[in-house]
Amino acid sequence: MQQIQATVLDQELAAACKAVRLASVLCQQIQQQLQAGEKVDKEDNSPVTIADYGAQAVVVWSLQQSLAGQPFSMVAEEDAADLRSESGRIMADRITEVVNSVITAHAPAQPLTTDQVLDLIDQGASEGGSEGRHWVLDPIDGTRGFVGQRQYAVCLGRLQQGQVVLGVLGCPNLPQQPITEADGLEGAAAKVGSEGIGCLFAAQRGQGAFVGPLTGEGLPQQRLGLDDSGDMSAVRFMESYEAKHNDFSFTGRVAKRMGVTQAPLRLDSQAKYGALARGDAAIYIRFPRAGYREKIWDHCAGAVIVQEAGAIISDAAGTPLDFGKGRYLDLVGIVAAPPKVHAALLKAISEVPA
Repeated sequence: MQQIQATVLDQELAAACKAVRLASVLCQQIQQQLQAGEKVDKEDNSPVTIADYGAQAVVVWSLQQSLAGQPFSMVAEEDAADLRSESGRIMADRITEVVNSVITAHAPAQPLTTDQVLDLIDQGASEGGSEGRHWVLDPIDGTRGFVGQRQYAVCLGRLQQGQVVLGVLGCPNLPQQPITEADGLEGAAAKVGSEGIGCLFAAQRGQGAFVGPLTGEGLPQQRLGLDDSGDMSAVRFMESYEAKHNDFSFTGRVAKRMGVTQAPLRLDSQAKYGALARGDAAIYIRFPRAGYREKIWDHCAGAVIVQEAGAIISDAAGTPLDFGKGRYLDLVGIVAAPPKVHAALLKAISEVPA
């Protein structure tokens, strides 16, 4: 992998933390005020709200402000095509309103026009790949969790020659203490603003993973490191809250094969990667049902954070994830765990009928 100066990555990591914090402010505001008229369905039937679009615009705007003059390429989930139509104009204006409420209050900056906001959203059209340097953004990972008042995350990664070199996760509803089953359920959003709620995870390749409060400025300071005793009696695993993102029957059989007896923690979004990186559980396992294609923005930021905390992340055969293929990860299953547990997990998967 072509090397770049550490000072450049340091600058980019700081810019990424700032952008994710700013987008998280927008998401918190909207989750508390979400109205039925501010939600539409995309072609794949996953819900998208004004917060998805608004968070994407805020992240792009903030990165371009912090890293002015640098080449910009981003692979991101949303585009503004529907918002540019006559039927989408009302939503576009509402998105502009919430974006401006955040950047003028917290940046500060001059208000943007609707056309400027739509242009920012459309900056996420890159195809990525194994050449060059690209940001990878999921403005709200776990949109169903966001709508359901559960967990979600603002996820921003950086690719260099197809390799993830840094990642940042903003988890507004995630407790700063180890999570419980209740933290994955509806009602998590009600705790926003309370002491000890809201986490920022950040990692840079070869420099470790860190966590800190979502509020404030600068980089998170608490270094993360995982236990790797391999004691299956103490192991807990995490999986997606949504059944479409995981075959619960299969993962249950895998857990039983490993001797895992604790009930799974089910959370929406890449908040699971953050929770794994700080040791709330020892396994993240994901086996979507047939026909689902994994996107790179659903795993990019989280992958480098768990790796830098000491975990291994791979597909079900143990092959490292390849983020240099474009916008999709074409694979079967995703698993992450500390090395000894990861080895036991791959063995169990190979022995359990699908």
